[in-house]
Amino acid sequence: MQRYDPRTALIVVDVQNDFADPKGSLSVAGGEAVVAVVNGEAAAAVAAGAFVAYTQDWHPAHTPHFAQDGGIWPVHCVGDEWGSDFHPALDVVGPSVHKGANGEDGYSGFTMRDPVTGIEVPTELDALLRGRGVERVVVCGLATDYCVKATALDAIRLGYGTTVVLDAIAAVNLNAGDGERALDELRAAGAALEASDAPTG
Repeated sequence: MQRYDPRTALIVVDVQNDFADPKGSLSVAGGEAVVAVVNGEAAAAVAAGAFVAYTQDWHPAHTPHFAQDGGIWPVHCVGDEWGSDFHPALDVVGPSVHKGANGEDGYSGFTMRDPVTGIEVPTELDALLRGRGVERVVVCGLATDYCVKATALDAIRLGYGTTVVLDAIAAVNLNAGDGERALDELRAAGAALEASDAPTG
């Protein structure tokens, strides 16, 4: 079955230097290896007339999201710095949605949460998809157990048919097994979990 058509969008989550490059401050094991698979998915999507959108963590230098300011994460993806840039091998063929720019926890591509008040606000991603008549999404990128999971769960909540590409994601595994638990949660929520069928390279 063809994965992409004009009513389906590919969402590429956070394939940025701090996550995908081994030198990144929050480098994900296997993160660099997903780039070629993601590029293959993007090429297949474009060929089928599907919309492709990207997300980027885009943090200020200080935010309650970071350990130095009371959070759990090392400083990462500070806006307009090397870490927030897309991995240089990533083919970018659509617009990018920045998340966390005002210090929010920006796990999902669709929503951001104030780490102090817990208030959630939407990003522009849902409006971008609705404006193109998108009904289904395919999610890939980094990392399985955080931003990929949150984006896919939000997509399901918003009514999109949702597929996650298993070989185009990689997990942080802050705790052993987090990646597998994330996949179980996605499966239980109704996401389809599939291998890529697009050529890579």
